[in-house]
Amino acid sequence: MQSDDFGFGTQIRKSPYFDATVRWGAQGFSVYNHMYIPRDFGDPVQNFWNLVNDAILCDVAVERQVEITGPDAAKFVQMLTPRDLSTMAVGQCKYILITNADGGLLNDPILLRLAENHFWISLADSDILLWAQGVAIHSGLDVSICEPDVSPLQLQGPKSGEIMRALFGDSIMDLKYYWLREVDLDGIPLIVSRTGWSSELGYELYLRDSAHGDALWERIMAAGLPFGLKPGHTSSIRRIEGGMLSYHADADIHTNPFELGFDRLVNLDMEADFIGRAALRKIKENGVTRTQIGLIIDGEPLKGPNTTFWAIKVGDETIGKVTSAVYSPRLDQNIALAMVSVDHAHIGKEVEVVTRSGPVRATICERPFFDPKKKIAAA
Repeated sequence: MQSDDFGFGTQIRKSPYFDATVRWGAQGFSVYNHMYIPRDFGDPVQNFWNLVNDAILCDVAVERQVEITGPDAAKFVQMLTPRDLSTMAVGQCKYILITNADGGLLNDPILLRLAENHFWISLADSDILLWAQGVAIHSGLDVSICEPDVSPLQLQGPKSGEIMRALFGDSIMDLKYYWLREVDLDGIPLIVSRTGWSSELGYELYLRDSAHGDALWERIMAAGLPFGLKPGHTSSIRRIEGGMLSYHADADIHTNPFELGFDRLVNLDMEADFIGRAALRKIKENGVTRTQIGLIIDGEPLKGPNTTFWAIKVGDETIGKVTSAVYSPRLDQNIALAMVSVDHAHIGKEVEVVTRSGPVRATICERPFFDPKKKIAAA
């Protein structure tokens, strides 16, 4: 199949790895942050096993970077998020929430601090570049905001560390979870971080010059083949097992951090101000009316993830919706993330889910479903 066989028009951008992913077997793409993202390398279950047993390389150039620089960069970044960044060191990464004036979630990106006044916000699917530029206009702060020529790859799975050692030598092995390092690979400029959207041991390699995209992909695949590295795509199975959010599915502009159990990412008492502080304080005082829960759904294994929000019912009452559902071959269960009324959010409670095949029984449970302490990723 040729790369030109995929087409939504010129308004959808291709990543520097696009041609390489097609050569290596990408059969289908979705659109994320106005870019193509590979979503099909064959069997998604095999992709899952490749990830959890060996390693996969994923084109995630769709994780666009919002670059914030200037004398007031740190102060400005703090304005965007309710998470206290006062102790964030140069070289550190943090999972943050970006909220609007109503306390609604606009994005849940990774923040990288490259220098004292140099930050990247590594985005989930939403136009935070425009939001940040808009906020900056009347902020009175001295900052520059742009989208740099940066394109991430994710190298994820238990063998990813050994592949990184083969690429960069022993020194890379002391890179800690949620920290980053500037490196050079055969003249290719990179930022490498111990992060990723898989809940497995993993790394993200941020290419800083798109001209090297094809060469970088091939270099990593060549180094990884002896370790069983396969081309792949982000795994819905593994991310739902790990309870990881997919923005627009499990959260959106009408979702607040407390509904997701993200109290630890909201510091209402810090000295610095941030957008949404008053609204979030009021939400916390009043309490939420709905909350995210996990579900085990009975019945035959689901054939792929849900593509609509499934209603959750108790009797004739609709109490919420399934946001992400999939069959986990490792757990041999249909698992789901869902948002339900707090009055019904009781572990062990039985409910009914209206799936595409009709109503089935389900049981509310804890999430994440696997490795809840993130011991695998942080090892």
